[in-house]
This record gives sequence, structure tokens and C-alpha cells, in this order.
Amino acid sequence: MTTLLQRSQQAWRDIGGLHTAEEIAQQPALWSELATSLRTERPRVEAFLGGCLSNPLQRVILTGAGSSAYVGEIVADELNALWPAQVRALATTTLLTHPELYLDAGAPTLLVSFARSGDSPESLAAVNLVRELVPGARLLNITCNPEGRLARDSAGDPDTFNLLMPPASCDRGFAMTSSFTCMLLAALAVLGKENDACRIAGLAQLAQAALQAWEAPVAALAGTGAQRVVYLGSGPLEGLAKESALKLLELTGGRVPAMANTPLGFRHGPKSVLNSEALVIVFNSSRALSRRYEADLVDELRRDGIAQRILTVGPGGDLDIDTPELPDAWLAPLWLLVAQQYALHLSAGLQLRPDNPFASGTVNRVVKGVTIYRHDES
Repeated sequence: MTTLLQRSQQAWRDIGGLHTAEEIAQQPALWSELATSLRTERPRVEAFLGGCLSNPLQRVILTGAGSSAYVGEIVADELNALWPAQVRALATTTLLTHPELYLDAGAPTLLVSFARSGDSPESLAAVNLVRELVPGARLLNITCNPEGRLARDSAGDPDTFNLLMPPASCDRGFAMTSSFTCMLLAALAVLGKENDACRIAGLAQLAQAALQAWEAPVAALAGTGAQRVVYLGSGPLEGLAKESALKLLELTGGRVPAMANTPLGFRHGPKSVLNSEALVIVFNSSRALSRRYEADLVDELRRDGIAQRILTVGPGGDLDIDTPELPDAWLAPLWLLVAQQYALHLSAGLQLRPDNPFASGTVNRVVKGVTIYRHDES
């Protein structure tokens, strides 16, 4: 019988997790599809951008809400180091409450929006806010849904470019999985300096091998009974740690507390969360300097003997795969495969329905109930 992440398709269907399992497993194929589409789209994006990234006065805001905001956090520093332009990650949920701190009507601005559905009220409001407060602002929408309002409302607008992800990346499950990694890789490719479609194709092959190598040990890890989980990552991998913690919170319906931090920052108080039921997962950096700090913390935690287990993922880690020398932002989608699978298996172990862990509707796939206020209201 063909298995999918350690269960049959029918078994996942029976427990309400087939969509999420398929969407985790399909990522290598989607990355290959994305690489092909970007070979066509990148020249069009470059023409739209018109060299603005070479302008040191240019502001580039990478925005989204929830997981989509973490896409921006992972890629922002990598892109900022490549270009004279000022690139920063700023969640829509922050931009809407304090626009005066982040927007300058006189500064050339590019708003890059990440959106799975394109229907999040904050995403739509952030676009309208920037259009209103920053004359001449340009908008790059990286989205998985051509029918979402983000894409539809800007159709035909010369100041907006809609970069669509492969259709299957618009996840049907509650949690963002393939949508997240496709948007992340697309941003690195089209906003980078090189034509990186070939790099994405190579990562797709590595991801397929990683899924096969890791699915059994990750499923076993989910059966060890951890009651709280800490994800740690340095630099761009801090955003990965945040996304990993969010996946666990979402797919377990909040039953398994999860937190994220940096290896150096964890000692400054957050380390107090550890007990005999805690699992610590450290994402190893590709940078030798960062790994020295990470290794020091791992050694310390193992000497302490408080946590149930410490697992390292990435170069030289407990779960690793032979990768080319790439920046951390590029490797983040690979390491995320561990966190996605772990959250899925833990959800199933708790007898939840992973495709919709919140049957009560208190938390929704697309956020509801948000009232948008005008920026000039007191």
C-alpha cells in the first residue's frame, strides 16, 4: 500500500488530515513547477521594478499577516544585504495600527504583499493604506489565489504586479504549508540579483530526498510525548522558528504550547520554560560563526538535563541532508519540512482533524471579524 507521510491516504482522509498531508508532501513538485514559471515571470517582474532596488532611497516593505509575515522576516535581511534599497519586513497587523511610524509620503515605496488567499482584511487594508498615504507607491503581490481580492482588485493597475504561485499552492488545509514555501522561494528569486530558478529546481530535488529520509524519524519524534516545544534559529532562521511554532499551535489547536527565539536570546529568561516534557528544536545555520553559538547552547542544554530532548536540524545536525553552500534564507524551506510534519503527526496523535483543528470556528483559515479603521481617526 502506498503511504503518505507514514499513513495511507485513506487513513489521513479518515482523520481529516489528507489535505494537509498532501500539501506538505507536494512541495518538491510545486517548487519544480515554480522554477519553471519563474523563468517566464522574472523578466516581467524586473521590467516592473525598473531597477528601483538599486536606489538607496527606495523603501521596500515586505508584508503579510501570520505566516505570511514570517515569509517576509525570513527573506528581508538576505535581500537587504544584496541591494542599496532599504528592505524591511513589517506585518500588516503592525502597519495598520501605527502607519505614521513606517510610511513616508515622500519616499519611493514598494509594498510586497504575501498572501495565500488574498482575502485577509489586513492585507487588503494595508494595500489601500499605502496607496492613500504614499503617492506613487508600487505594489508587488505574491499570492497563491488568482481569485482573491488582492489579485482581482489590482487587475489592470500599471502600478501593481501580481505574481501568482502554482495553483496547488493555495492550500486547502487550515495551516499554510506549500503556500508558505512557494512564496518564500519566489521572493528570493525575483527580488534577488541572480536568476535563481535553477537554484529552486535544485532545492526541489533535495526536498524530495529530505521528505523520504525524515518522515519516519519525525513521526517517531511526535510519539515521544512532548508537552511543550521550543524552536530556535539565528538570523533569518528566527523567522523560521516563529513559523514552526505557529504551525504547531495551529495544528494542535493550541493544546501544545510552542515558542520561538534565537539560541543566544533563549538564555535571557525564555529558558525558564524548559521542563522534563519540553522538546527543543534548533535550526542550525549554514554560517560557521552562527553554528558555534548554536552548538554552545545545545551543549549547555544537554548538560542541564532538564528538557526531554534537544534535536538539531540542518548542517551537522541530527536531521541533515547534504546541501550546497546556500544562505540560511534559501535553506529555510528545507528545514521547515521537519516542523510541518511534526505538527501534522502531533495533531493526529491528539485525535484532532489537522485540516481543520478548530471545528468550533474560533480560529479561521482566513481571518474574520476584523474591523478596519481609518488611519486619521482619533
